[in-house]
Amino acid sequence: MSLGEEFRLRNFSIYGQWTGVLALILCLALGIANIFSFHVVRIIFSVLCLISAFVILFIEVPFLLRICPTSSTFDAFIRRFTTNWMRAGMYTVLSAIQWASLCSGASSLIAAAVVLIIAAIFYALAGLKSQEFVGSKTLGGQGVVQMIV
Repeated sequence: MSLGEEFRLRNFSIYGQWTGVLALILCLALGIANIFSFHVVRIIFSVLCLISAFVILFIEVPFLLRICPTSSTFDAFIRRFTTNWMRAGMYTVLSAIQWASLCSGASSLIAAAVVLIIAAIFYALAGLKSQEFVGSKTLGGQGVVQMIV
């Protein structure tokens, strides 16, 4: 199944997963960019943004759990986010953390917060419509993980 066919499924979990990948890229870039500010609170939030990027990476690209050496507790933590509702909750928490960065003044971390909340909305819509989570094959969804094992 090609990427275009996946988007034509109209399953909101696919949209949430790809929005999550966009959030991953933004969190990584903005976390690095804001870590060089001279405001201590903003540096803390940029480090949290970088941590969010790595958590999202392992959640949205599942075959990385098979090829990267991680601890069993980290694997168990990541495997908790297999449903649309759990992912919506996780993205909401990550977005709230970045919205809290406003206490240090306006910064580009707000862009990460907006994209994270959009991903949460997509996953919540998938949950509300009772759509089963469908992972993109491009990102290592069904089929790719079994080929690696």
